[in-house]
Amino acid sequence: VLSKWDDAQAAKCDGDLLALRVYTSRLIGSDQDLVLHGGGNTSVKAPFRDIFGNDIPALYVKGSGWDLASIEKEGFAPVRMDTMLQVPKLPSLTDTELVMVQKQACLSPSAPAPSIESMLHAMIPYTFVDHSHSDSVCLLTNTPEAKQFIAEVYGPKALVVDYCIPGFVLAKTVAGMVAGADWSQIEVIILLNHGIFTWGNDAKTSYETMITMVNKAEDFMKKKQAYFETLENGSAERPKLDTKGLAELRREVSKAAGVPMVMKSNNSYEAEMYSNLPDLEKVSQVGTLTPDHIIQTKRTPAIVNDIAPGCGAISKDVGKFVTEYTGYFDRNKKPEHKMLDPAPRWILLPGKGWATAGIGVKQTIINDDIARHTARAIQWAGKLSCYCCLGEKDLFDVEYWELEQAKLRKGGARKEFDGKIVCVSGAASGIGKACAKAFLDAGACVLGLDINPDVATTFKSPAFMGIPTDLCDTEAMTRALEQCVHCYGGIDVLVLNAGIVPKSALIEDLDPAVWDRSMNINLSASQRLMTAAIPYLKLGVDPCMIIVGTKNAPAPGKSMAAYSCAKAALTQLGRIAALELAPHGVRVNTVHPDAVFDTGIWTQEVLETRSKAYGLTVDEYKRRNLLKAEITSHDVAGGGKNMAG
Repeated sequence: VLSKWDDAQAAKCDGDLLALRVYTSRLIGSDQDLVLHGGGNTSVKAPFRDIFGNDIPALYVKGSGWDLASIEKEGFAPVRMDTMLQVPKLPSLTDTELVMVQKQACLSPSAPAPSIESMLHAMIPYTFVDHSHSDSVCLLTNTPEAKQFIAEVYGPKALVVDYCIPGFVLAKTVAGMVAGADWSQIEVIILLNHGIFTWGNDAKTSYETMITMVNKAEDFMKKKQAYFETLENGSAERPKLDTKGLAELRREVSKAAGVPMVMKSNNSYEAEMYSNLPDLEKVSQVGTLTPDHIIQTKRTPAIVNDIAPGCGAISKDVGKFVTEYTGYFDRNKKPEHKMLDPAPRWILLPGKGWATAGIGVKQTIINDDIARHTARAIQWAGKLSCYCCLGEKDLFDVEYWELEQAKLRKGGARKEFDGKIVCVSGAASGIGKACAKAFLDAGACVLGLDINPDVATTFKSPAFMGIPTDLCDTEAMTRALEQCVHCYGGIDVLVLNAGIVPKSALIEDLDPAVWDRSMNINLSASQRLMTAAIPYLKLGVDPCMIIVGTKNAPAPGKSMAAYSCAKAALTQLGRIAALELAPHGVRVNTVHPDAVFDTGIWTQEVLETRSKAYGLTVDEYKRRNLLKAEITSHDVAGGGKNMAG
């Protein structure tokens, strides 16, 4: 691990202790070898000035829900030092009481909830305190020889603390260990199966002590020939996983969860090598690298031995995980516990790699990062000794700990399409773009297809994948669908929207090339996409297809034969699709917009030509409906989204 300290950047803080705290916290948070997605915490001791101008000794500690990588000053909660130092002296304290006393000690009503490790930060008598879940340190403590290895690495100046649940119990334990201690003789605190604390009276010392202590652990493993940064084979090309099998796997995981889930596949060389370990079924089932990972990935991954679609192994192996998770819950539960959903969040695919599941794409990325670091650490352990971690009961207590579950609830209520995956054609503009936005806003992951290269940057969200695609190119379209399944897990909703409005012409004047182009783009391209997507829809969660037709299908206008006939045929194709797909639980509906003019296909020339054909002005033509209102792409998108709900 390299120090990222930059004197010039630090100088911009102008000696402001909280600004320096933000700076080094971000340095720690930006290094995934130190913390992952919300893990770790930091603090600084500085006076809090009240409204009367009085300086109150305070601890500014990372607030719950903030990520060190992006934390701001507002992410630190100022709490009274005297209260934090007094609390560990109490004989006992419930979680509810701990939350209450920390709220009472907070000096700002707008501050986030202080970290449950605030008391431990307070008792370390240095200005800056850093706490990380370093992979290398956690790995050393997750071996049978943990205390021996820690002694070899850090010597007698390391305070080694046996695992206990964070918060009051941990603070009280450490308080007892350091009572009357000479802190100059303590260089580092190592929490077994948990992480590491370092400190200093200035930001640089505290941060660089963390780097030094972590590197000592890495150097120890290097000497034992147990350390590697990553596994790579030098090739960017990897064989793709069976996308139909992945879609079936994601469906089974969603069934187990009781809600739609997104699923990210990882077929990297690194993932493949881990999934090929000869003792995979043993080492992968031991437990998490650090306890707080359990609220993301559960205690162990599922192992699905074959993802060939329809082979039976997928439902069998996911079902096995559900049964084992239920047994784990029953063995450890208390009367007040209610079982969380039993679906796996990390799924190992022996010989192929793995997949990670979550309510949304962000969760799948977090779980994949945790999986990568855990897989690497387990392989380090295999070279150093063997991997072990907290026992089942201790991990259960963390998973079902009210204070940990509160972190997950901060995400807010589910949205209507959370976990759903939608494919929209013609997504770069007009109705297609509006549909993509409507589904994104409702929580879905969206694959946007369009011949316009701007589709790649239409929405800046990890939940949107815009792929420039000529829908008349079957191979390109198939690759796009496969990429979507690799990244999101499947397809639940197909919105067939892409199309053109050819120049008006009477039938006797119709150019055959115009007719053929309209049929190719408005009909054949949608048929090809429908054909390619149907196998995924059959494996989707509450799947459906929405066809964007036109009023011209049931009620055509003159001079629009090329457009109206193509759309009428598409409407008929939708009716046939409804008949064929109903036995598979796939709904098919068509929305017929009329007079939607905020789209690229309605140029001023087309508007003038069509309004003239009806003997109307352009404005009258735009409002030729019973309400005399102009209909927008947003209105049509809302209707399509409601059909999919």
